[in-house]
Amino acid sequence: MSTSSAPVRMTRQRAAVADALEGTDEFRSAQQLHETLRTRGDAVGLATVYRTLQALVDGGEVDVLRTEDGESLYRRCARREHHHHLVCRRCGRTVEIDGPTVEAWAAMVGAEHGFGEIEHTVELWGTCRDCREA
Repeated sequence: MSTSSAPVRMTRQRAAVADALEGTDEFRSAQQLHETLRTRGDAVGLATVYRTLQALVDGGEVDVLRTEDGESLYRRCARREHHHHLVCRRCGRTVEIDGPTVEAWAAMVGAEHGFGEIEHTVELWGTCRDCREA
């Protein structure tokens, strides 16, 4: 998650993208959000969706994670501070989690090698109870 706080100028298209993100708790691709907007009747181009998502990520308003195949997925999280995610690989259900052990480990590894200002991304993928029971 980015820590920048640059405000994003809210155009009609950006407001529509932000609204589409508010409507889901799962991570969504730009293409999925674009399809949601088209279904709603919002005339927002895919390139605008990508630019808007990047601006929201840069502004720290949206989290992004990458799938195994490199696709970027986006979600507006309830928490603004640094956190991690536990994501169901079947249904996309997402839980925001703390990772104090990961934070300590990352700082220790960086210090051992003379690095500072350590940043990291840790996302956990699994299958939620509902999907396993289905």
